[in-house]
This record gives sequence, structure tokens and C-alpha cells, in this order.
Amino acid sequence: MSESKNAQAPLQGSQTDGSAAGGWPALTAVNKHLLHQHVLLKGNRTLLSMNKPGGFDCPSCSWPDPKKPHTFEYCENGAKALAWESTKKRVTPEFFSRYTVSELATWSDHDLEAEGRISEPMRYDAASDKYLPVTWDQAFAEIGEELRHLSDPWKLELYTSGRTSNEAAFLYQLFGRLYGMANFPDCSNMCHETTTVALPESIGVGKGTTTLEDFENADAIFIIGQNPGTNSPRMMSELHAAARRGASIISFNPLREKALVRFAAPQDPRDMLSRGGVEISSQYHQVRIGGDMIALQGVCKAVIEADDAAQREGLPRVLDVPFIEEHTHGFERYADYCRQLPWETIERHSGLTRQAMEEVAAVYKRSEGVICCWGMGVTQHMRGGDAMQQIINLLLLRGNIGKPGAGACPVRGHSNVQGDRTMGIYEKAGEPFLASMSKVFGFEASRKKGHAVAETCEALLRGEVEALISMGGNFFRAIPDTDVICPTVSRLRMTVLVNTTLNRSATVHGQKAFLLPCVARSELDMQNGVAQTITVEDSMSMVHGSTGMLEPASKHLISEVAIIAGIAKATLEPNPKVDWDSYVNNYARIIAKATLEPNPKVDWDSYVNNYARIRDKIEEVLPEQFHDFNQRILEPGGFRLPNAASERKWDTESGKANFLFPEGIYDEDDTPPGAKHLQLMTIRSHDQFNTTVYSNDDRYRDIYGDRMVVMLNPLDIERLGLKAGDYIEFQTAQDLATPRRAPGFKVIPYDVPQGCCAAYYPETNGLVPLANRDKRSNTPASKSIPVNLVRMSAEGMQVALERRGLIAAAS
Repeated sequence: MSESKNAQAPLQGSQTDGSAAGGWPALTAVNKHLLHQHVLLKGNRTLLSMNKPGGFDCPSCSWPDPKKPHTFEYCENGAKALAWESTKKRVTPEFFSRYTVSELATWSDHDLEAEGRISEPMRYDAASDKYLPVTWDQAFAEIGEELRHLSDPWKLELYTSGRTSNEAAFLYQLFGRLYGMANFPDCSNMCHETTTVALPESIGVGKGTTTLEDFENADAIFIIGQNPGTNSPRMMSELHAAARRGASIISFNPLREKALVRFAAPQDPRDMLSRGGVEISSQYHQVRIGGDMIALQGVCKAVIEADDAAQREGLPRVLDVPFIEEHTHGFERYADYCRQLPWETIERHSGLTRQAMEEVAAVYKRSEGVICCWGMGVTQHMRGGDAMQQIINLLLLRGNIGKPGAGACPVRGHSNVQGDRTMGIYEKAGEPFLASMSKVFGFEASRKKGHAVAETCEALLRGEVEALISMGGNFFRAIPDTDVICPTVSRLRMTVLVNTTLNRSATVHGQKAFLLPCVARSELDMQNGVAQTITVEDSMSMVHGSTGMLEPASKHLISEVAIIAGIAKATLEPNPKVDWDSYVNNYARIIAKATLEPNPKVDWDSYVNNYARIRDKIEEVLPEQFHDFNQRILEPGGFRLPNAASERKWDTESGKANFLFPEGIYDEDDTPPGAKHLQLMTIRSHDQFNTTVYSNDDRYRDIYGDRMVVMLNPLDIERLGLKAGDYIEFQTAQDLATPRRAPGFKVIPYDVPQGCCAAYYPETNGLVPLANRDKRSNTPASKSIPVNLVRMSAEGMQVALERRGLIAAAS
């Protein structure tokens, strides 16, 4: 394996190059988590139906399902998600009677969710500071009453988690638009919004262009700012197969991640018998935090200069000249920009050597098909969009979009985050969608731009939000600048959290607050005696059905669709084209129907009665994408939505794919040699999915029993006068009116470039100033936070240890 990294002293711990990721330890971990939730037998049986035709879609990541699934078509982290859903543990009214909300607020993220499934709807009681049981009809009536009396519809925020189904998301945005606003903060705003905004500027679509079949034919796969072994483990099957057949896999990542070094596929008998696995990355380049953009420009420079040399010497061209001439715009200007970039500047800002980047270019030049994958290591920077566009520039140089074995592959996180956007969860939806919604449902949808997450947070700080409804997720733990923003929430008239488990957002609430538990993805959703199928869209634009199979955790649970329809019926004026009752017919008895006049155009009840009716409406609004929707989801594997760029059709202002690049070097991610401050990147542990923490271990990084750690290069530890095991306080290294601080993190030597450090989120989210975000997409810059590390005093260490007892220990 070719490697490039900063020189450093021998590490004292946290090695990554020992045993392979995956393999027997992954299987052991699956059974451990199923056993811990007391569902070992049920869980293993249920896992056989996950990600299979006729089964249910994994509630974790959005990696697509193969046409010919394995017997075991799930990964370790998908199994953890199922264990969390199918647990026998329950959060009952008796549980809430034992603890005040103030007490629950001191619990760790892990301990809150580890209590299990919420069993029935709850309402906050300010007098006792506790959640008390409430019936569904009372909850809907009170929520509707509150929403009808907000001072302005635009003071309502409707947050969506990426786990929300297409059907629920469609109704949710319909409800919001009928209510009269377009505030749709979404979990994607905090991760791949950069892709959604910047990718269309380059190629005309905001989604990836690849399919799983492209991975079977690629000669080279670039992994940029992504850790698939933890964040999208099923992707490792494709990388494992590609590496085994001889494809080149080149990784760019500040941390040396175990699964990108070597991986043993649990489905492969050869790996399980040998325990050795397959070497994944043929080259591994540890860029400095934020160095991806200029490193990619260095690779492009090497490719362009090789083409210049070929022309001078009369050799075959390196670039795909016919593609560039027919399909692209702006090449000459970009090529001149790359030619004039000094190698010394590129090396200094990327953390890589010229030789390393030329080695990458050599692989790129000889590969007929190249796929570039990226994650939040690219998108969560103040210039994430510019960095992402350099990935596209690299692909365009040799026509690696719109042909087999090639393309752009943004690897999104949550299982239906892409589908929610397709369904209209978008604060600035386009005119065709809004016009179609208006026509189908007989109202005039507002064209005013609403709020995404960043604008919602700003509105909270200004006191301009009166109510916030969260359709899943953990909004008040996932957002940046939590220590500044969360104290404002108590001023809200109302908060509503729809979820399966208890989490931090249940303890950050308005004057009125409701917890509404819903049926989980793996559970049966019965309507009038018929099991309902919902649909999801994966990272590669494949739409397929998902049908739960487990009995719901409680007889009091209802579906997301039913909850949305219940709130809508209790809130909205009648609309003759929206029959909410038809969507949730068997829940009609618990919905406050007496306050509404019948309306033949909005039959909410019919939609809940049969989710196929929701899909009929989706088809009416989006006929080109979802024609024959109910028929096509019956096909094994579902169907792929149209993707113009995959067909080399470019929906851009120029009518072609654009070479785009930033002017000048970007300094926000920079840590000059000798600088006192470091760049902090926030990361997940291996036992974590987004803000859900399954345990306090991180097996792939050899960190156990503790999340309050900071991973540092040994040379930085020495330079800063620290030692392994010291406790430090993070302090933001910016001129801020309110400095951000986070105390109590233990120093761990780790394989990370000098000037860089890493720590887990959400514990570090309070260090991310809301203003630090990508200039176009408003995605928080959670991967490049300038910080100072201050050693804590003995007294401070004692406080930190006490705090760690709350944050990191099991209750």
C-alpha cells in the first residue's frame, strides 16, 4: 500500500493496522447487541428479512440493496439499529413518573435511548416537571389548538429526520404548505446539503450518478472524506469485491481508518476461515483537515500537465478531449488555474507531497472507469461546496460521468434522507413542484423561501419561533452551537417530538411539549387489517418498498402517517382535495374530527387507510418520476428515478457540465506551521449512528468505555506540553462575542496529521459556531473547527471526572 502522512513519533496506542475490520468481531458485536436488548433469537430471524424484497429497509444508512441479495444482507450497524428498535425495554408512564425532565437532562445520550421504546403518548406537565400520559385524541386536539393560535404560520418549524418514509414526508410537507409556510429544516441540512446545492452547479443534478453495477465495473474508486466501515458498512461489500478483483481504491482521509486499510467480509467464507481479509486501499493519503480541495486540485494539475506533455511529445492524449469539447464548459480557464498553482502551495495546504498526488494521478490516468465517493469529510467545511466541485472536475477530465464503471457517488447517511427531499421537504422547492402541488391539492402554495436548519437556529436566537415539530431525529442534539441555541427553546409555546425512543430533544422543550411514539420501520403497520408498505429512496436514487414484520412495541403506537394526519385534521381549515381521513381511516376515532367541516379535496383519512392512495397523489404531483408508482414498487429492488447527468444531459445554465473552482487559497481550514491552535474534526464512533450512541466503545479505533476523548498527533501532544491521559478544555480559537468551551476531554495519541485533532459528536457540537458554515449550503463546518487545547487544573480535572460520570458512564 502506498501511503502519505506527516512524520510523527511512534504512537502510544490506537493502532489501526492490526487485524482486519469486519470478520468475526463484527458477528460477535451483532449478537452482543441483540443479547443486550433481549432479542437474540427474534433479532437474528428478523435480520434475514432486512434489505430484501418483501422485507423492510434498514433504518440506518442509505446504501442501496443489490439486485441479488446475500442471505445476510445487513451489516453490524444495521443490526444494532434493529436491536434498538426491537428491544424489549419500554419507556412507560411509570418510568416518567420516577424522573423529572430536569433529572433526565443530566443523563448521557446513550443512557436516555438505552431505556427502550416509548410506549404511549406523553404530555409535559410544568408543575411537576414530568411527562404525563395523554390520549391521542387529546394530544392532537391540543396540538391543533396551539397551532391555530400562533401569531404567524411562519413561526412554526417542521423538522424532518432522514428515517421518515416517502409517504410520511409527502404528507408532512403538504401539511406545512397548507398551513401557510415552508419552514422545513431537515437533517440533510447538517450533512449533504452541500452536495445538493453545489452538485447541480456542476452537472445539473443534486444526486449521485452511479449505480451498484458501476462498482462492479470500475477500474478505480476514490474514497474522499468518508469512513464507510462505520458510517455505511454495507458499502464495504462493494469495496471488498472491487479490491479482490484488482481495482485500485484510493483513500483520502485525515484519520487512518481501520476498514479502509483491511476488511474481512462476514459473508465471505474465505475471509472468515483465514481471518486475514482483503487489503482495501491501494493508496491511503492522510490529508490535513480541509486539505481535500487543494489535494484534488493537485491531482488535476498532474493529470493536465501529463496531457500537456503528451501533446508536446506527439503521444496519445491523457484527457478525454471529445467529451470535454462536447459536454463541458470552462475547461481552459480551469486548466490554466491548475497550471499556475505552485506545487509548494499545494503541498503546504494539503499535507501531501507532490509525489503522492502524482501517484494518484497515475492511477487515474490509466483507469478507464473511475468512481469518486465522498462523505461529510468533504461537505462539512466552510468551503465544502468548492471542495466537492473539485471532485467533479477530476471526473470530467476523462469523461467519468455517464458511462459504465464511473461517476459521482455522494454517500448519504440516513436511510431516506434523499427521498425526503424528493418528496418536497425543501425550504426552497422549485416552481414546477409548487405549481403541481397547488394544482393537485387546490390551494396556492407559498413561493416564499422558508427555513433550513441554520435559518431555524437563527430564528430561535431572534425569538421568532413559536412552535417546533420534529418528525423523528434528535434536533436539539444534532444542531451546531447547542450551548447557545438550546436555552432559547424554553421560550417556545410548544415543541412536539415524534420518535420511537427517548433522546436529548425530549429534555429540551417548550412551554407545552408532547412526545408522540410511532411504529418503527421493522414493525407491522396494519390499516384495516392490511399490512401497509412504505417506500424509501436510497443514495443511488432507487425507490423500493419496505414492509415491517414485527409486532409493534406497544398497542398504543400509531404510524408517522397517522400522526401527521391527526395533527393536520386538528389544525387546518377544510380543503376539498385533501381527505386526511382516507389516509388514516382506522385512526379516525382518535382524531378530533368535530372541529372540521367535510372537504372533498383533502381526504386525510383515506390516505392512512391505504398508503397506496398517498403514492397516487405523489404520482399526480411528480408524474415523470413516479409514473405507475404503486405497480413499480412491486418489482424486486424497486425502480430508479431519472438522472439526467447519468445520460450526459446537463441541466445547467451553460447546458453543459461545468468546470468550477474557487479563486485563491482558502485559509479558514488552515493551521500554519507552529500555530498554537489546531483544527478539530467531529466524528462518529463505531458504536454510533448519528446522535444515537449504542455504547461508549469504538472498537475500530481501540477506544473503549469513554467518549470524552481527543485524538492528537504525538508530536502535537509534545509541542503543546501535554501527555497522554491529560484532561483538556477545548476553547474556540476565534474572535467570538461568546467563546465556546468544552471541558473534560482526555488526550489520546492517534494517527492524525499534525495540526489536526478529532473528537466525537454530539459531545463537541457546542464548539461549532452557527456562523461557521458553507457559504452556499449553510451546512455547519463541523469538520474544521479552530480550537485551542488548555490543560485542566487538578480542580478542573475533578469537575471533569464528575461530569464524565454523567456523560460517559452507564446508569
